Amino acid sequence: MACRKITNIVLPSLEKTNPESAAISRIDAFSIVIPVYNEAESISALIEEIAVHLKPPPDYEVIVVDDGSTDTTAARLVEMRARGLVNLRILRHQTRVGQSAALRTGVEAARNGWIATLDGDRQNPPADIQRLISALTAPENAQVQLVCGHRRRRMDNWLRRTSSRIANTVRSRLLNDHIQDTGCSLKLFRREVFLRLPWFDHMHRFLPALMQREGASVIAVDVDHRPRLRGESKYGVHNRLWTGIVDLLGVMWLSRRSKTVLSDEVE
Repeated sequence: MACRKITNIVLPSLEKTNPESAAISRIDAFSIVIPVYNEAESISALIEEIAVHLKPPPDYEVIVVDDGSTDTTAARLVEMRARGLVNLRILRHQTRVGQSAALRTGVEAARNGWIATLDGDRQNPPADIQRLISALTAPENAQVQLVCGHRRRRMDNWLRRTSSRIANTVRSRLLNDHIQDTGCSLKLFRREVFLRLPWFDHMHRFLPALMQREGASVIAVDVDHRPRLRGESKYGVHNRLWTGIVDLLGVMWLSRRSKTVLSDEVE
């Protein structure tokens, strides 16, 4: 039986949804993976916020992958682990290899079947992870394997907002993934599906299209977004633009040559 790729877009009202009281049905435990590079000024507050807003059930672990930071990020992480606020695991790359590699390191090390991802700069509120989880309780989303955050009110400067809007429009039209904001780091997905994806640098920007290539269903949920208060962004217009064009062409090539089918075991 051939597999039909289905993408449902679900954007519940931020005002009416209460993440703290959301029902949990499909997820008994999950792993939060946070790739970081030189986020010493933000990482402690982020861990504290996770401990406040994400309380079991379900059980969760926090995996921070330090991608070769040159500041005091590593020391701050050790201090936070000693405080015991959350089940914190620390992985460290000896040299900087990029966000996609750090993400894969964390996913490979994860002990749970569902992965939630965050940036280390605190622009994504950790409480919104519950919003992504609650979206999976809807009957029409029973087969969803990836929930993407959609930053409805993005709190970046006008240049980043404009360049991101253009890039997202071009990418969505060429890849036909129907996702408006793949740049949002707040996502929730099945670990086993992620590990089947072709890996390349910057692949984290194309997760919806790559997941759909595997036959997975993908939805988007509105989430909050906050200004960056400390540290500096690791991306600019130039290092997103040129590498993004090359990567986009590569993902188009992969998508057009995919042959995803479903199979049943013969009893």
